[in-house]
Amino acid sequence: MAHPPRDSFLMQWGMLLAGTVAVGLSACGGRAERTEPSVCETPSNPEVRAFTQCGPTLDFTPINRYEGEFSDVIQDREDAVVFIDGRCTGTLIEASAGPVVLTAGHCVRLGDVSLLVFNFEDDADGDPLITEGTVIEQSLAPDYALIRLDVLPDITPTLLSTVPTERLAIVQHPRGYPKAIAEGDYLDACNGVIFYKDLDTLVASSGAGVLNRQGHLVGVHTDGNCEVSGRGSNRGWTVEAIVEASEYLQDSDILER
Repeated sequence: MAHPPRDSFLMQWGMLLAGTVAVGLSACGGRAERTEPSVCETPSNPEVRAFTQCGPTLDFTPINRYEGEFSDVIQDREDAVVFIDGRCTGTLIEASAGPVVLTAGHCVRLGDVSLLVFNFEDDADGDPLITEGTVIEQSLAPDYALIRLDVLPDITPTLLSTVPTERLAIVQHPRGYPKAIAEGDYLDACNGVIFYKDLDTLVASSGAGVLNRQGHLVGVHTDGNCEVSGRGSNRGWTVEAIVEASEYLQDSDILER
């Protein structure tokens, strides 16, 4: 894959962002309390609000300055995170039929040809990698899509898991900015949906992978409902629900259950 000069890339990317309107709905998870009803009793079509801040601060860390709890695994995983069409995030995942990018279904349409940028980072540890890919699967329930790349980058795909851990992390492009990480607490999972709290996201974080403590992808972030007061939670769709719905992905693609 060609590595264009950085100045050329920034000019191209600036033009793309200027002509692109962010779509999809993402919100940031707050310091939610376990009140009744529980998250699993939330109505099937709740009102979803997209606030730009959950709690008193936005807790994002540029990926190449991160030294937090996940630092022992995240540097081996973050290369697989990709910025899609200037409006969403995705992750290159391992699959028996061949690696594909997993993102949110509301970010793309079936048959779309998307522009994907790897290594869009502050203090980048390499040149941006630009390629295109075709959306081969897309769904809104579960909310996921798969993109087959025209050219596979020299990047290790992320493995899938159905086992969440007490702490979770999301590597993302919040509001279209360079790659950043946020971490928070696993809250619950039911009916194919995974909930997490105190884990900030913004518009353009949609489609980012939800990672467990081992750095395996357990869900895809899709939306949320949080307040500056800190109440509320983020949510996404579980790997189990996505694999069950997919024709491309197989049960054998899941590393651990």
